[in-house]
Amino acid sequence: MSADTFVERAQALAPLIAAHADEAERERRLPAPVATAFAREGLYRVGGPREFHGAEADPMTQIRVIEAVSRADGSAGWNLMIGIETFGIISAGFHKCPDLIADPMTVMASSTAAVGRAERVAEGWLVNGQWQFASGVHNAQIFGATVRLHENGEEVEPLNRYAIVPSEQIEIVDTWHVAGLRGSGSHDVRLTDVVVPDEHIISAMGGTRSESPLLRIPLGTRLAYNKVAVALGIARAGIDVFVDVATEKHPRFSDRKIRERPFVQRTLATAEARLRAVRASVFDIVETVWDIVLRDEEVPARERALLQIVCSDAVRTSAEAVDAVVEAAGTTANKLGHPLERIARDVRVVRQHFTVAPHHIEDGGRVLLGLEAEGLMLRMVTAGGLARAAQPPAERQPDA
Repeated sequence: MSADTFVERAQALAPLIAAHADEAERERRLPAPVATAFAREGLYRVGGPREFHGAEADPMTQIRVIEAVSRADGSAGWNLMIGIETFGIISAGFHKCPDLIADPMTVMASSTAAVGRAERVAEGWLVNGQWQFASGVHNAQIFGATVRLHENGEEVEPLNRYAIVPSEQIEIVDTWHVAGLRGSGSHDVRLTDVVVPDEHIISAMGGTRSESPLLRIPLGTRLAYNKVAVALGIARAGIDVFVDVATEKHPRFSDRKIRERPFVQRTLATAEARLRAVRASVFDIVETVWDIVLRDEEVPARERALLQIVCSDAVRTSAEAVDAVVEAAGTTANKLGHPLERIARDVRVVRQHFTVAPHHIEDGGRVLLGLEAEGLMLRMVTAGGLARAAQPPAERQPDA
């Protein structure tokens, strides 16, 4: 299947996504028909290795798919983005339990926001804990909980693992009371004395290798560029809506539409130019990194720094472009339920996410000046492990 096919599928879902956006906002979760459509069209698995039931689409395609969905609704785009990341990075660890992801309609959720405890018992591991920010968990059939393994009260190894648990054994804790991206359903998940068999304890994020070049992308890099896709899609929607507002709105005390104001014209032109510029920069550096990965070479620190700088700047610029058109739209954009009001809330959340936060720009500058990176994002050197904690040697999959 061609890369364009997945983008076309994402674009074709826009009416369905938009039709359920208000429900997502109200219920604080992604409506089931949208999640089912994502799974049916293969979108959750677009970034997964082919040998593990993924489509193995290149990073640029992943960005375009997420961007198209986010243009229809930011929360849906965020939900899909997390699903793509989760399956893409974790699925190779299922070589001991491939049946859990054999069904293409199986959706996976996970969380690395906390580390639970898994204690050795006769039947496997007894897992307890509570994990935050489990986006899309209401529509998932399996959940990956980050845990540390213990035996006789002692830690077995200072390494994180994933405990894979069926959805009927998890408790969703209603904690997602937020302003932006309300529909992403990023609630907590609690596990209480759940027994997980040995074969369902797999390597943590970045701890498994396969022949797929996608798993040779530096982990920090991969966690950054898909977040940008959400921001780009939301910002594009913001500009689209603003053009409609400016074309139709007659402000008080004026007999002309606001599109005739030079300030409005300049605001739109500037927002359009800045959004297009950062989008082009994102694709340029992502394509550069992808070419390096396809040559089976390690991505140099300079390119990783440039990608992080560009991604953080693109998210910030996307938010600023939305802020600018919201200001120019006047009080219209302040009305609850107006698309611009929701778009403004949603895009700010992306800017706040750790992986694309603005302080990474400074750390990228350090690297460009020949200094060591200080932040976690640029210390995630390879997809084989995390810098903040030692990880197990990456597991090479057996030959088919």
